[in-house]
Amino acid sequence: MRERFKLETTSFSLHCMAMVFMLCDHLWGTIVPGNDWLTCIGRLTFPIYAFLLVEGYFHTRSLKKYMGRLLLFAVLSEIPFNLAMGSQIFYPIHQNVLWSFLISLSLIFLNEKVRQKPLWIRIVVAAGTVLLGYLLGILTFVDFYHGGILTVLVFYFFRRRVWWGYIGQFLALWYINMELLGGFMYEIPLFGTTFFLMRQGLALFALIPIWLCRGRQGYHSRWFQRFCYAFYPVHLLILGLLKFL
Repeated sequence: MRERFKLETTSFSLHCMAMVFMLCDHLWGTIVPGNDWLTCIGRLTFPIYAFLLVEGYFHTRSLKKYMGRLLLFAVLSEIPFNLAMGSQIFYPIHQNVLWSFLISLSLIFLNEKVRQKPLWIRIVVAAGTVLLGYLLGILTFVDFYHGGILTVLVFYFFRRRVWWGYIGQFLALWYINMELLGGFMYEIPLFGTTFFLMRQGLALFALIPIWLCRGRQGYHSRWFQRFCYAFYPVHLLILGLLKFL
């Protein structure tokens, strides 16, 4: 009997999509400004990476090595990020996204440490890490600020593939992107009425490929893992240098 076709994404396909979407966004922010369709596509990047980060936490063989790799590439990405986004080597008012991920993983670790504790302790720690993530996101100037760290926590707290988990993800991401982050609005005249579309709200469309993921890894190899890590600083360095040409 022929196997039924299933529309499904894998960790591999999500990584590929995220890298393409991120490149589009960074092209718009560096060498081809004005092409808003690029940054509209780019809005889907962060939720996908946030989802993959949480999955990586639960599937890594060594959290210490996982965070060590992120720390290494966060440091390596600092100058390329500064060149691309700030046109200078030292750019203290905006830090690259890998620092956001490191903070987020640390907060997840704190929640996991009390997983076997009484419910009231877990609730207090969960609320405390949300507040701490909110403050650290603002005070450290990491990419996407508090919204980025809270997005990762959303995929952690609503990780289970059940109906209330999907609703929780949607509502939380709606609030983060539409209320906390907000931003530019597009006016769309249609049928004699003007509708408004918030650019950052397009990030919600990232839930479609995320929800299509059923936990399958797909293609995996050491070279691809290294490529995914190296892609971030390398493409930023290239774009940063091209800005000066």
